[in-house]
Amino acid sequence: MKASDRYHKWVEWSEEDNAYLGKCPDLITGIHGDDPVRVYHDLCEVVDQVIQHFESEGRTLPAPRVRPMQEVA
Repeated sequence: MKASDRYHKWVEWSEEDNAYLGKCPDLITGIHGDDPVRVYHDLCEVVDQVIQHFESEGRTLPAPRVRPMQEVA
């Protein structure tokens, strides 16, 4: 498993911004664009770059805290 797989990432439409927003709140504030597939691809690349930056500086990555909603029984 890649380090980036530990972090929850998603894309959603924003009426306010009139764009798709890609989010990974444990690592970055987000990115935006007009194609949701492209936004997700770019988001994954940015997350990988952030992780590489942390590692290159010898910094500890933050613990993943944001998780997808669990199934409610």
